[in-house]
Amino acid sequence: MKFNTKTIHGGQKLDPAYGAVMTPIYQTTTYAQQAPGNHKGYAYSRSGNPTRHALENALASIENGQYGLAFASGLAAIDAVCKLLNPGDEVICTNNVYGGSYRLFTTTYKKFGITCHFVNMETPANITSYINSNTKLLWVETPTNPMMNIIDIEACAYLAEKHGLLLAVDNTFATPYLQQPLNLGAHIVMHSATKYLGGHSDVVLGALVVNNQDLANQLYHIQNASGAVCGPQDSFLVLRGLKTLHVRMQRHCENGKAIASFLKGHPNIENVYWPGFPSHPNHDIAKKQMSDFGGMISFTTKATNYQDTLKIIQRCKLFTLAESLGGVESLVGHPASMTHASVPKETREALGISDNLIRLSVGIEDVSDLIADLEHALLF
Repeated sequence: MKFNTKTIHGGQKLDPAYGAVMTPIYQTTTYAQQAPGNHKGYAYSRSGNPTRHALENALASIENGQYGLAFASGLAAIDAVCKLLNPGDEVICTNNVYGGSYRLFTTTYKKFGITCHFVNMETPANITSYINSNTKLLWVETPTNPMMNIIDIEACAYLAEKHGLLLAVDNTFATPYLQQPLNLGAHIVMHSATKYLGGHSDVVLGALVVNNQDLANQLYHIQNASGAVCGPQDSFLVLRGLKTLHVRMQRHCENGKAIASFLKGHPNIENVYWPGFPSHPNHDIAKKQMSDFGGMISFTTKATNYQDTLKIIQRCKLFTLAESLGGVESLVGHPASMTHASVPKETREALGISDNLIRLSVGIEDVSDLIADLEHALLF
């Protein structure tokens, strides 16, 4: 089954009760049992719900995985992976990682004795010097948020195999439409399904997909024991979103390319960060592991201070100033004060997350309208 078909039919079956084409919302907490433990597959909705189960099957299908798990948020999904670790274990993580991931590793899990090393993974050799007997997990985000760095997943998989490590990849920016980490050797794929998978800015949800049954069983246990599951309504919304993922991503990519090219040629722009440019440091890796380059773009302007940068953002009309990304509507954000505010200023600036860095989530509107909006905003 090809990807475009999987988004609609992958892992799905008609509802057995009435043949409903779209999975119903099973808005129930509990299920009748003929005798204790004798039921029709579900006992309590924290442990399993037919709507969530349909979503988990769909997530596994589009990532070419065997087992899918859905959570209350992307961070809840990351938290479940962290719970595979023990005190004294060490994690090697992408240095330019989402601010929420950084916060989770450096606050919540630091006090439980988990050490996280933030490493520039654009050159895989940088990882090796941090690997020791306590290392258990490589956490990769590619493309990275917000600098759009590209990390070679196959090279990381080689290191993981060589040293007996788990490799987890945050695939939120790329989605399985553009990149399938399990095919490249990853053990765990994570999504903030709030973003492109849901696609309509109306649901918060996280996902994990794996191939190994033992690993899946450990994560299912954590999912049930910790209880950070998504509800049936949210599961339904993401399941609906998946059915148009392929057509939305095609437009996101088309619009992203046009806007990246526009920004690169604009006299008031200093740098544009988008992996589709041949000048991007790891463009060749992006070409190898991605089928296109997506709709996420970051750029710096020639504005000299935060206030001037803020004026540019606030002049946008179609690009809405808001957190999040991946919806059908275009969004503009200021990473230093929004998504990465929890990262210390000196760390942000060392990564390139300056006060004049702007991040765009390019939507699926008419691209000429989006360019006109940016033209107006960039008049200074």
